[in-house]
Amino acid sequence: MTTKNKKLLAWVEEWKTICKPDSVHWCTGTQEEYDAIAEKAVQQGVFIRLNPQKRPNSFLARSDPLDVARVEERTFICSVNKNDAGATNNWMRPSEMKTRLLKLFDGCMRGRTLYIIPFSMGPLGSHIAHIGVELTDSPYVVTNMRIMTRMGQGALDVLGEDGFFVPCVHSVGKPLAPGEKDVPWPCNPENTHIVHFPEERTIWSFGSGYGGNALLGKKCFALRIASVMARDEGWLAEHMLIVGAENPQGEKTYVGAAFPSACGKTNFAMMVPPEHGFEGWKVWTVGDDIAWIKPNPKDGKLYAINPEAGFFGVAPGTNPKTNVNALAACSKNSIFTNVALTDDGDIWWEGMSDEPPKHLIDWRGNEWTPGCGRKAAHPNSRFTAPVSQCPTVDPRWEDPNGVPISAFIFGGRMSKDQPLVYQAFNWTHGVYLAATMGSEATAAAQGQAAMRRDPMAMLPFCGYNMADYFNHWLNVGRQNPNPPRIFRVNWFRKDENGKFIWPGFGENMRVLKWIIDRVHGRGYATESPVGWMPRFKDIHWEGLSFDKKFFYTLMSIDRSAGALEAHAHEDLFYKFLDRVPKEFIYERDLLRMRMWRGPETWQLESECLQARRLCGRIQFALLVEKK
Repeated sequence: MTTKNKKLLAWVEEWKTICKPDSVHWCTGTQEEYDAIAEKAVQQGVFIRLNPQKRPNSFLARSDPLDVARVEERTFICSVNKNDAGATNNWMRPSEMKTRLLKLFDGCMRGRTLYIIPFSMGPLGSHIAHIGVELTDSPYVVTNMRIMTRMGQGALDVLGEDGFFVPCVHSVGKPLAPGEKDVPWPCNPENTHIVHFPEERTIWSFGSGYGGNALLGKKCFALRIASVMARDEGWLAEHMLIVGAENPQGEKTYVGAAFPSACGKTNFAMMVPPEHGFEGWKVWTVGDDIAWIKPNPKDGKLYAINPEAGFFGVAPGTNPKTNVNALAACSKNSIFTNVALTDDGDIWWEGMSDEPPKHLIDWRGNEWTPGCGRKAAHPNSRFTAPVSQCPTVDPRWEDPNGVPISAFIFGGRMSKDQPLVYQAFNWTHGVYLAATMGSEATAAAQGQAAMRRDPMAMLPFCGYNMADYFNHWLNVGRQNPNPPRIFRVNWFRKDENGKFIWPGFGENMRVLKWIIDRVHGRGYATESPVGWMPRFKDIHWEGLSFDKKFFYTLMSIDRSAGALEAHAHEDLFYKFLDRVPKEFIYERDLLRMRMWRGPETWQLESECLQARRLCGRIQFALLVEKK
């Protein structure tokens, strides 16, 4: 590894002095290096090598039971001004936090190797991409970062002698005394801190080895720090998947979609269109989690890249019916965390097959059999797999110029009240819909309420005051002549028996097709109190027998529930006081008025009723003509 970047070299020397590692390794990102570090991890008990016939070049890791998810209560935005962090982020004065953490970092890598990981978030050399460098003492982090980013000498070449990089420091927080035996998953849960210094574009992480807390190129850089960079530079860093839908005529439409973790992002990103009724359609995968979106002044459109090179997907529930492409992506060259181990050296998790194996080793390393009363895989267990292995990977997924975004789709996990799909009346209304999005709790984070507002699915990831973030979104749309259309979806509405009404998964293609038709000006919609909605006949139903009454239930709006929703928006806005966009106050009042003026339960008019009304108008017209 070679670099002449003086700032980088000085920074590395500074942290070597603080952390006091036994050795230092500059990561090259080569296959040979990956193989060597992975083999060493196997020997140390960090990894279990899976059966090479069933899962070539793949490994299983088991975390400490206290280190299994993001720890939002220990994640901090240490801006200079507390108000710049906002009410939805934890804050501490930067000087105080640094004093606290430097005591923890002092000597934290004794007995370990300091790995230096130069990486690019986004295609090497792209004007949308940015460079980071992570220091870590975790071989788990090194191997995962090699899958998740463009790592090694190429990143240093792009950085050059005086280029900008985001400095990221990570330690598991468990130094080793001479002769002390290591544990398979070292961590320090009592002292875990995930800290961001937005003005300095710097990240410090201590005590956790879990992906989101330790793979600092992911949520920490690509969302929390990048969102601040995006605000300052006029672009968007979003918790969004990117897909391109191509019709049989070859027309391809790219959309960005934001869902909270464990709410179907990866399944949507790798969606397989229904076999019947969508012959010739293709869905191409650009990314499943994060999008960096920048305006192109030449054509006024927004262009997006996936800054990551890998998937860090939720394992449970992934199977050939829900996401065959995800299974193909992790069929080799992958790392699995907290899933179960089969007797023949492969992996398994709940929902992977109709019937579980008769015997497994669970995610904690214990014997497991069906009916034992506990999960074989942790609910937040993960697979790390290269994007390039996905069968549906888009030919332009590494285009340095990005792909043009025609629509933004937002959706949470709501079991009642929210319709299946509707379109915002305009950009401002769309930003309001995204900002007030609610979602029921997922397994991806610890310590969150059973139900919470998750604006743009960015609540845990926005690196500054979320009210300023809303204003930034409004500005981005207003400064572009033809911004993407905005839609809300909800795949998770249930009936009175607690069963999902909508089949979801590949059938979501039917909703996506209506969205695409709307974007291109060929789809019909009717006005509702919350936005533009498709009628039953506007959805392409060929190949699916779906009762109209279920569709009307999915699309219905209860006036009382709508009023409560508007009040809940007010509770959300109260947190931000005078920083809330003034447009939001008017949008909330307009929502209330539309609800008040509507019926107790607003429903789409059935085709039969429409036909009767049309006949009545025709008969009236004929009567008038006779007179």
